[in-house]
Amino acid sequence: MAPKKRRLGYATVAILRAIHEEHRYGLDIIAATGLATGTVYVTLGRLQKRGFVTTSWEDQRIAEREGRPRRRYYELSRAGRDALDEALESYGVLMFGVPAQHGRG
Repeated sequence: MAPKKRRLGYATVAILRAIHEEHRYGLDIIAATGLATGTVYVTLGRLQKRGFVTTSWEDQRIAEREGRPRRRYYELSRAGRDALDEALESYGVLMFGVPAQHGRG
């Protein structure tokens, strides 16, 4: 018998969904989800280890021109999109007020 897959929690699904909706760097994800900074960054690290997100750093010149630190951008991998779709199908309207047929827009 195959081991049972662990269902993703609310914070994880909220973060995956925020990234899917083009909130791609830490503070933007925090604003979109309303989750605490520590929760978001710890979860992003776990998502990266699980292969659900990939990361890239913004060009230093852009950050310097805007007078701020460089941003680390997150993007859903194929596995992350699949996990999000599966979670939204499972949780559907109960968690996010969205229909189960979320799709990969």
